[in-house]
Amino acid sequence: MGMLDGLLSQVTGNVDVNTLAAKVGLTPDQVEQAMTALGQAHGQPGDTVATAADNTGIEPNKLQDIVSHIGGEGALGQFAGLLQGQEGGIGGMLGGLKSKLFG
Repeated sequence: MGMLDGLLSQVTGNVDVNTLAAKVGLTPDQVEQAMTALGQAHGQPGDTVATAADNTGIEPNKLQDIVSHIGGEGALGQFAGLLQGQEGGIGGMLGGLKSKLFG
Protein backbone atom coordinates (compact mmCIF):
# COMPACT_ATOMS: atom_id res chain seq x y z
CA MET A 1 0.00 0.00 0.00
CA GLY A 2 3.01 2.26 0.07
CA MET A 3 2.58 3.40 -3.53
CA LEU A 4 -1.09 4.18 -3.01
CA ASP A 5 -0.35 6.07 0.21
CA GLY A 6 2.29 8.06 -1.68
CA LEU A 7 -0.17 8.99 -4.42
CA LEU A 8 -2.87 9.86 -1.89
CA SER A 9 -0.48 12.11 0.01
CA GLN A 10 0.09 14.09 -3.18
CA VAL A 11 -3.65 14.67 -3.51
CA THR A 12 -4.61 15.14 0.13
CA GLY A 13 -2.06 15.39 2.90
CA ASN A 14 -4.03 13.92 5.76
CA VAL A 15 -5.45 10.70 4.31
CA ASP A 16 -3.76 7.32 4.04
CA VAL A 17 -5.21 3.95 3.14
CA ASN A 18 -5.67 2.75 6.73
CA THR A 19 -7.32 6.00 7.86
CA LEU A 20 -9.57 6.04 4.82
CA ALA A 21 -10.54 2.40 5.38
CA ALA A 22 -11.54 3.15 8.97
CA LYS A 23 -13.60 6.17 7.91
CA VAL A 24 -15.60 4.38 5.21
CA GLY A 25 -15.92 0.96 6.86
CA LEU A 26 -13.85 -1.09 4.43
CA THR A 27 -10.63 -3.03 4.76
CA PRO A 28 -7.39 -1.40 3.58
CA ASP A 29 -7.27 -3.94 0.72
CA GLN A 30 -10.78 -2.95 -0.37
CA VAL A 31 -9.84 0.73 -0.26
CA GLU A 32 -6.77 0.04 -2.38
CA GLN A 33 -8.93 -1.85 -4.88
CA ALA A 34 -11.55 0.92 -4.82
CA MET A 35 -9.02 3.73 -5.30
CA THR A 36 -7.41 1.93 -8.22
CA ALA A 37 -10.80 1.29 -9.84
CA LEU A 38 -11.93 4.90 -9.27
CA GLY A 39 -8.69 6.23 -10.73
CA GLN A 40 -8.99 4.02 -13.79
CA ALA A 41 -12.70 4.77 -14.28
CA HIS A 42 -12.27 8.53 -13.95
CA GLY A 43 -11.12 9.03 -17.53
CA GLN A 44 -13.68 6.68 -19.04
CA PRO A 45 -17.09 7.69 -20.36
CA GLY A 46 -19.99 7.25 -17.96
CA ASP A 47 -20.32 7.55 -14.23
CA THR A 48 -17.01 7.02 -12.43
CA VAL A 49 -18.52 5.59 -9.24
CA ALA A 50 -20.87 3.23 -11.11
CA THR A 51 -18.03 1.96 -13.30
CA ALA A 52 -15.78 1.39 -10.28
CA ALA A 53 -18.64 -0.36 -8.44
CA ASP A 54 -19.21 -2.66 -11.40
CA ASN A 55 -15.48 -3.48 -11.53
CA THR A 56 -15.01 -4.10 -7.81
CA GLY A 57 -18.35 -5.18 -6.38
CA ILE A 58 -17.98 -2.46 -3.72
CA GLU A 59 -21.19 -0.57 -2.97
CA PRO A 60 -21.48 2.76 -4.82
CA ASN A 61 -22.22 4.64 -1.59
CA LYS A 62 -18.90 3.41 -0.12
CA LEU A 63 -17.08 4.52 -3.27
CA GLN A 64 -18.78 7.91 -3.11
CA ASP A 65 -17.67 8.21 0.53
CA ILE A 66 -14.09 7.56 -0.58
CA VAL A 67 -14.34 10.27 -3.24
CA SER A 68 -15.70 12.69 -0.64
CA HIS A 69 -12.97 11.88 1.89
CA ILE A 70 -10.15 12.47 -0.60
CA GLY A 71 -11.54 15.86 -1.59
CA GLY A 72 -14.16 15.28 -4.28
CA GLU A 73 -14.02 14.95 -8.05
CA GLY A 74 -11.13 17.40 -8.43
CA ALA A 75 -8.94 15.39 -6.09
CA LEU A 76 -10.01 12.18 -7.82
CA GLY A 77 -8.94 13.68 -11.13
CA GLN A 78 -5.53 14.49 -9.67
CA PHE A 79 -5.24 10.99 -8.27
CA ALA A 80 -6.25 9.46 -11.61
CA GLY A 81 -3.54 11.46 -13.38
CA LEU A 82 -0.93 10.38 -10.86
CA LEU A 83 -2.07 6.76 -11.08
CA GLN A 84 -1.86 6.76 -14.87
CA GLY A 85 1.63 8.22 -14.71
CA GLN A 86 2.67 5.61 -12.16
CA GLU A 87 1.20 2.74 -14.17
CA GLY A 88 2.85 3.94 -17.37
CA GLY A 89 6.20 4.42 -15.64
CA ILE A 90 9.35 4.03 -17.68
CA GLY A 91 7.72 1.37 -19.86
CA GLY A 92 4.99 3.78 -20.86
CA MET A 93 7.50 6.51 -21.64
CA LEU A 94 9.63 4.13 -23.72
CA GLY A 95 6.56 2.86 -25.54
CA GLY A 96 5.56 6.43 -26.40
CA LEU A 97 9.06 7.23 -27.62
CA LYS A 98 9.12 4.05 -29.70
CA SER A 99 5.82 4.91 -31.37
CA LYS A 100 7.08 8.42 -32.18
CA LEU A 101 10.30 7.11 -33.68
CA PHE A 102 8.87 4.17 -35.59
CA GLY A 103 5.30 5.26 -36.22
